[in-house]
Formats: sequence, structure tokens, C-alpha cells
Amino acid sequence: MPSVSLQPGYILHARAYRESSFLLEVFSRDSGRVGLVARGARGVRSPWKNLLQPFRPLLLGWTLRGELGTLTHAEQVASLPQAQGESLFCGLYANEILLRALHRSDPHPEMFESYRALLIELATQSQPQPSLRIFERNLLQALGLGMQLEFEHGSGLPVAADAVYRYLPESGPVRMSAREVQDRPELDGQVVSGAALLALQSSVIEACHLPELKRLMRALLRYHLGDKPLKTLSLFH
Repeated sequence: MPSVSLQPGYILHARAYRESSFLLEVFSRDSGRVGLVARGARGVRSPWKNLLQPFRPLLLGWTLRGELGTLTHAEQVASLPQAQGESLFCGLYANEILLRALHRSDPHPEMFESYRALLIELATQSQPQPSLRIFERNLLQALGLGMQLEFEHGSGLPVAADAVYRYLPESGPVRMSAREVQDRPELDGQVVSGAALLALQSSVIEACHLPELKRLMRALLRYHLGDKPLKTLSLFH
């Protein structure tokens, strides 16, 4: 039975299991997403009773048999300010899209570091949306679905800040005329300015770019991850 010890990780989701245990979905640095049973963790005397919560940086140990393992060790290694309001919602949303996007036992150490950075920024920054857009971009990159943000599809010309584009999920940005934008309102989620694309590429996103980038990233994630509604979006609304 393979065992893992002192693995940096985060709880993405936890739910009650039997009388006193938890079923956990963990995102670990070197093992990727892992399903674990935390036996007795809900018991009054369990040292893990109040520990196994989202957003806490942990060192974890487990034994694994098949797809579901057993938690053997958990300790918190740092303390961050508690995310509140919109930042808390953004963290829950990030957890849900990781659960949707990542297969179990498929390591993504670069995505783990991106997630760690996101949690720090959500806990310490007043405006969470730019960090969330960068996280979504990084997730698509980690899945092999990286966005083309610098060059136009077809022509190969550099993306122009003053141009408007239709972003094709499989290809990248295609320049649109003002008339095309006006005549194709159904493309709203795919229409984006060159300035916003370049901002996402540089990771320097200003407030004016956020509405169109939010629509674009939601459309891309639906395309790549499926149309099943995200529970966190329903909760927020």
C-alpha cells in the first residue's frame, strides 16, 4: 500500500462520511488531486476536528489503495488572514473549477504554486478579480489549453490594443470589424478588446478590463470543462 508523508496540500472539499469521518478532496503539490478518508476526524477528541478546512496550508500524509486513500497525518504550517466576502467566494470558485478540471493522481506542481499564490492574494488584497483571471489563465495552460494572447489567429499579426476580437476557444483571437460586433450580439462572451487580451498576457489587469475578461474566461471554461453549472456561481447569485 503506497504511503505519502509530509506532502504540502490544501483541502478543496470536505463532506461528512459515516458517523465521525470526512471524505476529502485534496490538492497536493506532488500527487495532484487525491481523495482521502479522514477517519474519526469529526470526533470530539480528534486533533483534526477543526483543521481540515479549505484554504489552510497543510502538511499531509496518507496511505493509498486504489483511488481512495486514508489520511494518516495533517498539520497546519502557516496562518493566513481569513478571506471575506467576494474574496471568500473567489476561493470557493477556484476550488470548484480545480475539482472539475483536474484528474486524480495527475500532478500539476506549477498549478499548485499558482493556487497557493491566489490564496495569499485573496487573503491580503482588496480586489480579488485580477488574481482570479490570472489563475484561470494558468489553469488552462496547465491543462494544455493555453490561450493565444499575443497574435491574431490566421494572420499571425500582433494583437492590437485598439482592435476588437472574437476569441475562438481552439484557435485564438480573430479580428472583428465594428459592424460585425454590432451584428453579432450572441457572441458577447467571446468578444474582447485587444487591450484586455494584452493585459491578461502581461498579468497587469486594470479595472476597465475586468468585465470583458470575466465573460471571456467563463465562456472558455464552459467550453473546455462542460456546461454543467458551477455550484459556487449559483450560490453567489
